[in-house]
Amino acid sequence: MSEATPLKGSCHCGATRFEVTAPPKDLTRCNCTFCSKRGVLWAYYPPEQVKFTSRDQAGVYDRNAPVVHHHCQKCGCGTWSDIPVWENNAPVPGQFKVGLNARLFDDFNLDAVRVKFVDGRNLW
Repeated sequence: MSEATPLKGSCHCGATRFEVTAPPKDLTRCNCTFCSKRGVLWAYYPPEQVKFTSRDQAGVYDRNAPVVHHHCQKCGCGTWSDIPVWENNAPVPGQFKVGLNARLFDDFNLDAVRVKFVDGRNLW
């Protein structure tokens, strides 16, 4: 994949579709109660690198605001999350990143990307 070719992804039914400008450099596996039940591998991007081409069926789950999780209301796939940028163990006011469910990328080898573990069950 070249830098000029966007990496695309979608939920199972295609109601939520997105593109990113580059493949992820690494992925994150979190063991918090939400992520472990979802089975998500997160790819984090600055908002300007993510383009949603369709998301009219997106639902919201915001139990742990300011983190807001999105899912497709049609097929149920967990699609993305809006997450504060953290520095020194605290969120930076007004700064967010987009966590995409990397398992939804089309034609992308997740095994070729390093997976970092975050102990969300005990950290927050």
